[in-house]
Amino acid sequence: MAGHIQDRWFKTENGPDGKPHRVKSERYGAGLRYRARYIGPDGTEKSKSFPDRQKRLAEKWLAHIESDMSRGQYVDPQASRTTFRQYGEKWLTTQGGDPNTRASMESQLRLHAFPYIGSRPLGSFQPEHIREWLAKLEESGIRGPYARTIYSNARAVLSAAVDDGYLRRNPCSARTVKAPTVERKRIMPWSASRVFAVRDALPERYQAMVDLGAGCGLRQGEILGVAVDSLDFHGSVLHVVQQLKLSRSKPVFAPPKGGKLRDVPLPEPVADALRAHLELFPPVEVTLPWGTPDGPKVTKHLVFAGPMGNHVWRTSLNEEAWKPALVAAGVIPKPKTKEERYAAAREHGMHALRHFYASALLDGGESIKAVSEYLGHGDPGLTLRVYAHLMPSSQERTRKVVAAVFEGAYARRH
Repeated sequence: MAGHIQDRWFKTENGPDGKPHRVKSERYGAGLRYRARYIGPDGTEKSKSFPDRQKRLAEKWLAHIESDMSRGQYVDPQASRTTFRQYGEKWLTTQGGDPNTRASMESQLRLHAFPYIGSRPLGSFQPEHIREWLAKLEESGIRGPYARTIYSNARAVLSAAVDDGYLRRNPCSARTVKAPTVERKRIMPWSASRVFAVRDALPERYQAMVDLGAGCGLRQGEILGVAVDSLDFHGSVLHVVQQLKLSRSKPVFAPPKGGKLRDVPLPEPVADALRAHLELFPPVEVTLPWGTPDGPKVTKHLVFAGPMGNHVWRTSLNEEAWKPALVAAGVIPKPKTKEERYAAAREHGMHALRHFYASALLDGGESIKAVSEYLGHGDPGLTLRVYAHLMPSSQERTRKVVAAVFEGAYARRH
């Protein structure tokens, strides 16, 4: 057995005859009687106290400790008393990467996880506690992708706690715990006529953005961050090596999403549109930090600039140019008054140009692997899940093959 049981109500002393005798200690009858003691894997002594008449329970507890140690499932009782919030706040400080992502994770945990499960000790977590928490989130109206993201962050905290020895297993891994469901909507790509209607309705200085989005599949931040040295007109290639984004509400240059640098074919019509754009609107020199607001300063000659000669602000572009163009093209309704805001148009943002690009490639017979590479996806499986329904149908080929077989058999019989 790991450790031993100390009876604190009695002690051993040598009697007048020189032999050891058990006698009552000064603690006799007061406090918890038995203390189970053992040496933990970190070399320090651990203990737990039990009341009178509970010696067998203390022995059973020690036996469990010994069994957990032998199976590699030991959890320090002191660590297991750490609450989800205490560990979660510590975990957040270790998360590197994009500051915006880290800030979003912190906000979601503070608003939607800590108030419900933050005070629970890690060692006490059971699957039912996660199920109850998810039910409360749904009752409060938090559903879909946002609920899934909150759940994923909480699960990541608990997984790290398992790795660090604060609890045995992640309660989110139980089969009875189901992540919030996300209704996957099929992408309905724009028609070519809609793409060019929106393009024509944009201010002239922004029209070539549509050519880059629909003709090269760039994300909005990648379009805003395109520099002159990224354009290889001679080789008909666009080097996607950076984006313009906000980090802690400050503009910065950064690698493309997921750090996926890539080369994209530059079709001749898109190249022509960019040449014409650069003649009308010469490149603007912009100096911004790299990666984070306190990152090293870098200077780029951007293809697109705002009316004041600086980089384009995403919010201004969306509200002052993109949405009015959507109205002009009949994509969203016109506000009834000057004070009324434009209708929400998430599915009609500049990302719609990227969907158009993917659908055009697939319709033309391009492989999923190539489409995934040009879009900058980390996994072709993601591309397949999003765009599989846009792949050319095999039904017509099937009809032709079967019809040919039947016609041949019919001709031989007659």
